[in-house]
Amino acid sequence: MREYSVRPNKDVTAWMVKIEDVAPETSFDQKDDAIAHAEEMAKEHSPSRLHIYNNKMEVEETRNFD
Repeated sequence: MREYSVRPNKDVTAWMVKIEDVAPETSFDQKDDAIAHAEEMAKEHSPSRLHIYNNKMEVEETRNFD
């Protein structure tokens, strides 16, 4: 199962989409835009899981795509 995540950068000025917790795939100014992009990628490569972090780097939601 492939793992995706949406997490803030150090300054919380951008939101990064990561694949398998490696280097960022891309970054966005808005968290909602990053989530939409990550969801699209996760759906295309299902089964997969998306972890969404808050600005304190805590997982606030996990979504599974089968």
